[in-house]
Amino acid sequence: QVRLVESGGGLVQPGGSLRLSCAFSGSGFSDNTVGWYRQAPGSERELVAAINGDGNMDYVYTDKSRFTISRDNAQNTVYLQMNNLKPEDTAVYYCVTEPFSLGSSNVWGQGTQVTVSS
Repeated sequence: QVRLVESGGGLVQPGGSLRLSCAFSGSGFSDNTVGWYRQAPGSERELVAAINGDGNMDYVYTDKSRFTISRDNAQNTVYLQMNNLKPEDTAVYYCVTEPFSLGSSNVWGQGTQVTVSS
């Protein structure tokens, strides 16, 4: 059974950086596109970034100059590097399998809170 566990969130000052990790357990990691969504209080969930199984195609839907997605298939982990963080980046960040096709078969992590505040 596939399971995702996020880590790396926390409180950071504006302009700071965080690297989120999404650890995948189960089989077939390299077969899965994995994405990051975020949801701020009172806002809809939005897709932040996604990366295909091979790691050779990635998509960033927020600020491409600040966010980078990558994966290490040897470590079964997907990363979201976030630089120059802004208060509007404050949200719970979730990783998910097959982020472009949401339904009952997706596997979601529990989420990690990112708070950007001085």
